[in-house]
Amino acid sequence: MGRNKTFLVTGGGGQLGRAFARLLPDAHVLGRSELDISDPAAVERTLQSVQPDYLINAAAYTAVDKAEEEPDEAHRINVGAVIGLARAAKAVDAQLVHFSSDYVYKGNRPGGYSENDRTVPLSTYGRTKLQGEVAARSAGARTLILRTSWVFGQGNNFVRSIVGAAAKLDELQVVDDQRGRPTYAPDLAEGVLALIDAGADGLYNLTGGGRVASWADVAETAIEAAGLEVAVQRVSTEQYYASKTGPIATRPLNSELDCSRAQQLGVTLRPWEDAVTEFVAELMEESD
Repeated sequence: MGRNKTFLVTGGGGQLGRAFARLLPDAHVLGRSELDISDPAAVERTLQSVQPDYLINAAAYTAVDKAEEEPDEAHRINVGAVIGLARAAKAVDAQLVHFSSDYVYKGNRPGGYSENDRTVPLSTYGRTKLQGEVAARSAGARTLILRTSWVFGQGNNFVRSIVGAAAKLDELQVVDDQRGRPTYAPDLAEGVLALIDAGADGLYNLTGGGRVASWADVAETAIEAAGLEVAVQRVSTEQYYASKTGPIATRPLNSELDCSRAQQLGVTLRPWEDAVTEFVAELMEESD
């Protein structure tokens, strides 16, 4: 399939929305100020006007810890808004492309989680993302749902924060007992479009390739790519949050996702190490 179809992308100001905007220059990419996805009437009007072939929902409530004290707000964006998007997509026969998370799994066993493994979210954020999957399917629209993990790109994210902190400090404390694979937003967007080209629908895991790593491993890779010499002190999740105040969401310790189903369609994302190195090089250019 060529890219002669009409795309509407929500969450245009986020990491993933920006990535789609670069890949789809003719797409209708709408930020929060242009479309409130929690307003079903506005969503319906927009889709009726645009008549998209694909509605890519890159908007989400992603403040994992804050969701513990704002469960209603997390539910409003991650679940309630998705119901409206699904109904509007169904009305114009658009495929709804929606993003979910590794946080739907309990993460308490070794090995990669497949799409068919039991889901046991540990946090408000994880529960709303799982409920969002149900919401995406609720209207009977054609759906493509992607579970992904540890996304970074243009915007605020772990890799950017680590490089910024490493430029100011001699040592960083970084969690070493949560494991998974980072996913570069531009790579994820390209992978999603490849799945669309392959006619995919239903549920797929899609993350960066490469080795399974801890946040400390990712931090060391980013620091090395930045040409900095900063020691990474590896600590447990419990140690890291011991001195933190405010709500702390429980996180899965194993966020490894099995992406075999996407690979069977020829879709594999490059190793996360290469993506982190490229992203950090861009960050360093920005700071020059």
